[in-house]
Amino acid sequence: MSEEYGSNFVILTDEEGNEKEFEHIDTLEDGGTIYLAFIPAELSLEEEAEVVILKIVEEDGEELLATVDDDAESQRIYELFMARLEEMYDAPEFDDD
Repeated sequence: MSEEYGSNFVILTDEEGNEKEFEHIDTLEDGGTIYLAFIPAELSLEEEAEVVILKIVEEDGEELLATVDDDAESQRIYELFMARLEEMYDAPEFDDD
């Protein structure tokens, strides 16, 4: 993880060996699988955030991040994350009355 940005930032490597820094924005569990959502660490105000969803898999007793290759699974999990983010940002303000 990058010390420059803090503990919510990780460097991910794609299939071609390219490294890019991402911010972890949310984690959820669905059907016994844990999914993590990331956005690129460096975004300009004009850019639309690309959301990268990975899941935790176990391989040889070690937990690894893996891509979600099934399109239906990917879309379903993306929609769950987006609903959670909307709830977070659309939550009503509470008065101190």
